Amino acid sequence: IRTSPFRANDPQYSQSVIVPVRSPTADTARLVEAALLGLRQIFKPGFNYAKAGVMLLGLQDASVEQHELALDARPAGRERLMKALDSVNDRYGRSTLQLASAGMLKDRRRWSMKQERRTPRYTTHWGEMAVAKA
Repeated sequence: IRTSPFRANDPQYSQSVIVPVRSPTADTARLVEAALLGLRQIFKPGFNYAKAGVMLLGLQDASVEQHELALDARPAGRERLMKALDSVNDRYGRSTLQLASAGMLKDRRRWSMKQERRTPRYTTHWGEMAVAKA
């Protein structure tokens, strides 16, 4: 998280943290939980934050997993739940289903990502494909 370096009159703050997860996962809820844990460690009230981000490190194919002694049981069906969530979002569009911690539609009115300078998605989005007329 960081404040804007362009707001010279605001107090400045920038901090990051690495939050390791105990075992490899594709479970969205576990990843969000880890991100929120990290945010709680570095967040300081009283700053006018401009940017926050999450980076996932050490990504591997799901077939590569170092097993460990299961001292705490994983919730039954969790993997099936995440596959179902991903499947619905693949079929009906991004964010059709999402975790409540991501915020509800009405909450997004207060804050939304600035995308004025986003790179066009010519190769992955039909609506942004360049059209040539002769």
